Amino acid sequence: MRQLAGTMTSRTETAERKIQAGAAEGGGPAARTRWAWTMATFFGVGWLKPGPGTWGSLAAAAIWYVGLRAVHLTGWAAAATTVAGAAGVALAGIPAGTIVARESEREDPGFVVIDEVAGQWVALAAVPVDVRHALLGFALFRVFDIVKPWPARQLERLHGGTGIMLDDLAAGAYALGVMLIVRHWW
Repeated sequence: MRQLAGTMTSRTETAERKIQAGAAEGGGPAARTRWAWTMATFFGVGWLKPGPGTWGSLAAAAIWYVGLRAVHLTGWAAAATTVAGAAGVALAGIPAGTIVARESEREDPGFVVIDEVAGQWVALAAVPVDVRHALLGFALFRVFDIVKPWPARQLERLHGGTGIMLDDLAAGAYALGVMLIVRHWW
């Protein structure tokens, strides 16, 4: 029994290594579209465990905070930059997610975290650039991304990168709505 369990674990690890190497199950390295895998995993953040989606959201929140603070953007300039970043990531992330889902032979691969980046930036689009808002936005986005209230769950059912991306954009919009309400008292 122990040997069987070891064999199953070994097969699972081998399959995961093949996917990490960018090869689809049964395919070779040529099956990988490098730009799509780099974008979809957000430069490798999607390979972190446990909870790659949480790591993707955390990376997005950190980049938002550090980036906007470094260039001293606040107010409307910070909001416009955040919205532009989210839109750009979403527009590039949809085809990247579609390609990676096809090449990995998975409908919504857990290591695709570019959708978390876009959704997290939507959640932070209209709040002050400070640590407490970054942390609250991160927490709210993760809750809405996991719970997926209507219509996020339905959007997730759309095909390919569109479904991968849109449910997280909806979760980000929900988190942003709560952030704007909380902002009046906090």
